[in-house]
Amino acid sequence: MFLHLGNDVVIPKRDIVAILNVRVENSPVNREFMELARSEKIVQVIADKGKEKSIVLTSNRIYVSPISCSTLKKRAGMLVFDGD
Repeated sequence: MFLHLGNDVVIPKRDIVAILNVRVENSPVNREFMELARSEKIVQVIADKGKEKSIVLTSNRIYVSPISCSTLKKRAGMLVFDGD
């Protein structure tokens, strides 16, 4: 099965490690993690500026999606951490 992340990006569900609310990036540890991932060029932003809603971690890439965690959760049928 596959999961549509927005903007014509579809990934295999088996590759998903976590789906996080974009607000988790406010944490110093998560911010550092994302900065490191960006420096290694494994982050793919598929959301327009200011429209980022979720972060999807896969086995080899990180996607910043315009689709909310709850919607992705429903599509994937899996548990997610939404930061609340």
